[in-house]
Amino acid sequence: MKKFLALSAIAFGAVSGTAFAEDLCNVPEEQWQSMDAFEQAITDKGWKIKKTKVDDGCYEVYGWNEEGEKVEAYFNPKTFELVKMDD
Repeated sequence: MKKFLALSAIAFGAVSGTAFAEDLCNVPEEQWQSMDAFEQAITDKGWKIKKTKVDDGCYEVYGWNEEGEKVEAYFNPKTFELVKMDD
């Protein structure tokens, strides 16, 4: 039973994390700004990019923020608003 509860908690966490990003980046693709414009905007703010990709409707960045901290961050593809960041 403990194993079932632990696996259920892990599965719920994965689903709720995905739902979180989807909710914040729920923008029709025709309203997205280009990936090139996004990369330029955050590098202009001092970010260093290792990798960018689209994940659950967000632009996802692996790299370093303006303070030099290594991060995984999710941005709204229309507004470039930071919606979630993991260290």
